[in-house]
Amino acid sequence: MIKSKSRKFGDVAIALVLLLVILICILPMVNILARSLSSPQAIVNREVGFWPVNPTVESYQYVFRDPSFSRSMLWTAILTVICTLVSLGITILCAYPLTYDNLKGKNAINTIIIFTMYFSAGTIPNYILMKDLGLLNSPLVLIIPNCLSVFNMIILRSFFYGVPESLRESAELDGANPFVVLLRIYLPLSAPVLATLALFYAVGRWNGFSDALLYLISAPQYHPIQLKLYNIINNLSSLEVAIQEGGASAPAASDGMKAAAVMFATAPILVVYPWLQRYFIHGVTIGAVKG
Repeated sequence: MIKSKSRKFGDVAIALVLLLVILICILPMVNILARSLSSPQAIVNREVGFWPVNPTVESYQYVFRDPSFSRSMLWTAILTVICTLVSLGITILCAYPLTYDNLKGKNAINTIIIFTMYFSAGTIPNYILMKDLGLLNSPLVLIIPNCLSVFNMIILRSFFYGVPESLRESAELDGANPFVVLLRIYLPLSAPVLATLALFYAVGRWNGFSDALLYLISAPQYHPIQLKLYNIINNLSSLEVAIQEGGASAPAASDGMKAAAVMFATAPILVVYPWLQRYFIHGVTIGAVKG
């Protein structure tokens, strides 16, 4: 079919708008990168835009010299992998049984699960619950409470609904039990949506710090990288406030250190994201077809 000129113009306009949105989203990160590589004097003079001025790696040297920062980065990477695998497993085990029409109490289970998506007890009751369960200052407090996202479960359940019923019936006629059907039929067909959910879970865990801030008060060895970054920025901000006149370079140095810490904490997840990007739209679209 030949597109009309007006439709071609509309496609070009949409493409330009999307490109503009992408640029707007990228520019702040470019500015942070430029600040992390610029000299303190250039930051003081506000000469830094989207390109480093008098490039230097002093800020990154400061970050890399801090062993606790590197340990926190390694711990966060391990934690992200564990949380992603656990969350995917629980999401699959929650979504798959709900595709069976003969599951007893299916409607009640769906209602209870959806209810938790919109209503929660709040911060104080959650803290009391974690305390009663003995999870305070334990690494498990970063894994167990958020191991299931109802939104992600709904996406996966909707995808499972789209798998032809005939595939399951033919497997059951050959003697396959529900677990075999899940492993041999549903999961191989679910690679795009599982990759998408893995990305959701990984990014959510990598960027999370509020749970560690509340529940790991006496266990700094389990602080994830985002909480470490939060503490570094707060400490550097306090240093800026305490500096008197005549120390103009110190605030700029701390500003560059903040930018370097942000880049150091953000770079790993930015590297992972492009590998899963090709599954992103495909997985979400498939999971939203029906259900």
